[in-house]
Amino acid sequence: MAVSKKVALVTGAGSGIGKHIALALLRNDYSVVLAGRRLAALEETMAAAGALAAHALPVSTDVSDPASVKALFARISAQYGRLDLLFNNAGIFTRSASLEEVDFAQWKASVDVNLTGAFLCTQEAFKIMKAQTPGGGRIINNGSIAAHVPRPNSVAYTATKHAITGLTKSTSLDGRKYNIACGQIDIGNAATDMTERMEQGILQANGQVAVEPTMAVENVANAVLYMASLPLDANVQFMTVMATNMPFIGRG
Repeated sequence: MAVSKKVALVTGAGSGIGKHIALALLRNDYSVVLAGRRLAALEETMAAAGALAAHALPVSTDVSDPASVKALFARISAQYGRLDLLFNNAGIFTRSASLEEVDFAQWKASVDVNLTGAFLCTQEAFKIMKAQTPGGGRIINNGSIAAHVPRPNSVAYTATKHAITGLTKSTSLDGRKYNIACGQIDIGNAATDMTERMEQGILQANGQVAVEPTMAVENVANAVLYMASLPLDANVQFMTVMATNMPFIGRG
C-alpha cells in the first residue's frame, strides 16, 4: 500500500497536549490517527483541524484494554499499511490524596492507563514498525515532570511516570535491532484546560498553596515536532520542556 504522508498515532488526542500535538502533526504533513476513549472529543480535534481533518482518522480506544489496542492497530494497518510515529500520551490524574488514603481502584486506574496503556501501544507499534518497508519508526513517550519529582499527594501518577522512563529506556534498547527510535518528553506546566487550576494555586511540598507559572502549549508541540523530524539514526533520548520559573529546579 502506497502512503504519501508519514503516519502518526497520538493517544489521548481528544484534549490537552494530545490534541495540540495531533493538530501540529497534521499541519506538518502527517496523516494522524487520533485515539481516545471519547469519539466526540476526537471529532472536536478533527473540527479544529479544518481542511486537514481529511488526513485524520479518529478511533475510539481504551488503551488499558489489550483487545481495544489490538483493534486500533488493526485499523492503522488496514487504512495506511504502516506507522512512522507513535506519541504515547494518554494519561489520567486520579484524586489527589496522601499515600495512605489512595484506594486500590485509584492506583489500578493510574497503572492501567498511564503505564499499561503505553506498553500495549508500544508493543503493537513494534509489530508494525519491524515488519514494514522501509522498516523502523519512532516512539515518543509523554513522561512529565512527575517522571523526575513528585507533587504532594500524587503517588499513583508519579509512580507510573517514573515507570515510563524505564519503558522508554527498554524500548530504546529493544528497538535498536529494528531501527525503532524511542525518546521521552517531560513536560512542565504547559497551559491547557487540564492545568487551569495552577492559576488558582496548587499545593506545594512545604504545605503552602501557590500560583505556578505556565507556558504556551505550542512550545511542547514544537519540541515534539523536532524530536519527530530527526532521521532514525538520531534520537532525542530525553527532553524536558517546562515553564522557566515553575518550582522544579532547586527549591523553586
